[in-house]
Amino acid sequence: MTSQKATAKKEPQILKMPSQKMAVVYTKGDPNKVATESISALYGSVYKLKFDLKKKGVEFKVSGLRARWPDAHLVPKNEWLGIWGLPIPEKITSIPQKTPGTEVKIEQWDYGTVAQILHIGPYSEEQSTVERLHKFIEENGYQIAGVHEEEYLTSPRAKVQKTIIRYPIKRRNRGTVD
Repeated sequence: MTSQKATAKKEPQILKMPSQKMAVVYTKGDPNKVATESISALYGSVYKLKFDLKKKGVEFKVSGLRARWPDAHLVPKNEWLGIWGLPIPEKITSIPQKTPGTEVKIEQWDYGTVAQILHIGPYSEEQSTVERLHKFIEENGYQIAGVHEEEYLTSPRAKVQKTIIRYPIKRRNRGTVD
């Protein structure tokens, strides 16, 4: 199966994505202020898992960081709920905890049919890209059926930031959803 990263385009697109087991941490507040420690804990746990599995002959690649923002459009930025995740192998049932005070959990993130677009540029300039994706979803007979998700293809310190913006969607039929 082709990676969603490999198929990410600057033009909106609709595709199917399988469910994914994720290691996750939750944050509350402005991501610029609360994310660093939590993301470090998340990566620490996932890399510990990777090295523990490697000792058992199991290899997996740690891929790009994702974040879900369920209430970003409803509350001020200093109250945002952030759900940060890294994909892990499906058979994993527990994850090592590396940072006291920051719990890393395992969750299943469901996808199905999604609409996504590649945003190139600072996070602070995503709004027009998000609006373009929303318009594309509506014009193609769909509606948003889940939370705003971002997949970070580059570091926040990269010269040019690249972010996939994604929403689960459902088909709209004569004013109803099927």
